[in-house]
Amino acid sequence: MWSAVELLIAFAIALLTAIITTPIIIYVSKKFNLVDQPDQRKQHQKAVASIGGLGIFFGIAAGFFYLQPEHPQMTAIIIGAVIMLLTGFLDDLFDLRPGTKLLGQVFAASVVAYSGLVIEKLTLPFMGTVFLGEYVGIALTIFWIVAAANAINLIDGLDGLAGGVSTIAFISILVMAIMDYRFVVVGLCVLLIGATLGFLVFNFHPAKIFMGDTGALFLGYSIAIISMLGLFKNVAFFSFVIPIIVIALPVFDTLLAIIRRVHNRQGISEADRQHIHYRLLRNGYSHRESVWIIYAFSMFFGAMAIVVNNAQLMTSLAVFCVVILGIHLFSIICGIRSGGIVVSLINRKDEIEKRRLK
Repeated sequence: MWSAVELLIAFAIALLTAIITTPIIIYVSKKFNLVDQPDQRKQHQKAVASIGGLGIFFGIAAGFFYLQPEHPQMTAIIIGAVIMLLTGFLDDLFDLRPGTKLLGQVFAASVVAYSGLVIEKLTLPFMGTVFLGEYVGIALTIFWIVAAANAINLIDGLDGLAGGVSTIAFISILVMAIMDYRFVVVGLCVLLIGATLGFLVFNFHPAKIFMGDTGALFLGYSIAIISMLGLFKNVAFFSFVIPIIVIALPVFDTLLAIIRRVHNRQGISEADRQHIHYRLLRNGYSHRESVWIIYAFSMFFGAMAIVVNNAQLMTSLAVFCVVILGIHLFSIICGIRSGGIVVSLINRKDEIEKRRLK
């Protein structure tokens, strides 16, 4: 559909547009006091511009006009993206109530689902392909889009974290899309990678700007959409779990947050400092080390998703076991689970304490 040169040009347009527009957004944010103020829950010590997701959006939009990818539901996808972006933007400006914020997310997802872009079938082990009914497919589609958007939003707690994890997810999906000849997904991934990398230039620690809910919800929405365009339609075993493996750590963190808050009788949307990135900081890792640890595990899970994408049943089962072990190891590093001697080898907090005592 597109040549490699055209894809490279689109990547460059998205990248450079994000690099050019993000400093403008930083200036405007500070001029109109659209900033994220520090508090006891946050890591930054001074006010930081908080609507950086607009830079990502502008980068993608510029590249989109050049590449002009086509799909029967592309109009609905764009409308849903704008609704999700505006939902996050309004939340950054006015701190929307959780119910209002969720309503905006569901509205964005519903536009996509009712356009006909739905999860129609899942390939399950020992059962083969299971076709979903119309209403089940629509409900599952809305749930997946909203869940992915919130998973990326929840992990957006350290400089460069959500953007980097999303970029790794886009690269993983890009590889699978190339293998499966899904050209629309290839084009969209190239744009998303370029724009997000352009934003990350200003978002690495110490960040000059945050993506805010504007960017986090938009990126989560984008991951959900491109996975539906490609991964859920794959015929490999465990196809239903491939998109989840791609964003395994955000999904893991989200599930932990829900369980933790239900157990503590808190509201599910109530913020706390128990997310995986905060746990890494408490275990003695620096800000950048914590981010790179999550990057490394995200790359591992992305690689596992690529393997599962075209694997047979036994290979898929073996990789699934490796994924579980990877989550277990990450849990130990975060201090969520005790790992005996493993903890002493990887827990920086213990190491620092021993040095202090010497």
